[in-house]
Amino acid sequence: MGDAASDQRDREPLPSDRGAFVRAGLLLYGLMGCIALVWRMWTPGATILHPDGVLPSAGGGGEALVAGVTFGLVGVALSECITRFTPIGETLADELGTTLAGVRTADALLLALASGIAEEMFFRGALQPEVGIFWASALFGACHFLPRREFALWSLYATGMGFALGWLFEWTGHLLAPVAAHVVVNGINLPRLARRAESRRDGSSSSPDGD
Repeated sequence: MGDAASDQRDREPLPSDRGAFVRAGLLLYGLMGCIALVWRMWTPGATILHPDGVLPSAGGGGEALVAGVTFGLVGVALSECITRFTPIGETLADELGTTLAGVRTADALLLALASGIAEEMFFRGALQPEVGIFWASALFGACHFLPRREFALWSLYATGMGFALGWLFEWTGHLLAPVAAHVVVNGINLPRLARRAESRRDGSSSSPDGD
């Protein structure tokens, strides 16, 4: 029954504000990816796919992909444990879900793909070879900072993931690894957070008023 309702919501047109949110996100990530690509193309002898002077130690693209997917699943498991077993994690999931309420699963997956590719192209593929893993990861965390207490854990998690993704890039020597990890984390978490918000909203609307 719940699956049918979810499928029906996925077929319904997005509200105008949610549609604008998705389009703005895709535009932002498209610009970020283009900037990163032009940046690396402008640097003589550089490629966005590999750190400067580092050979792929985890083999070719196939092994980098496997390493990235595995890493992403570990990141999802960590975020799920934080949500399930800590009050601050549960509050954070509710707050993040509110920002995604009304976004269809297909659009959430599209945002996950776009963000995973564009952010890794920029922070790992373009920025990290120039400024090093510390500053690239710190800036990644700063870009996920929101000045609200409820989002402090998210900022900390993003900073830690930035360092981990930077290390994954250097260890595998291939941008595909952090891209795959990032897409897996967002591809699982974004639709789940959106469904969480929908479930909470449906539960609130069906609960008695208590008059």
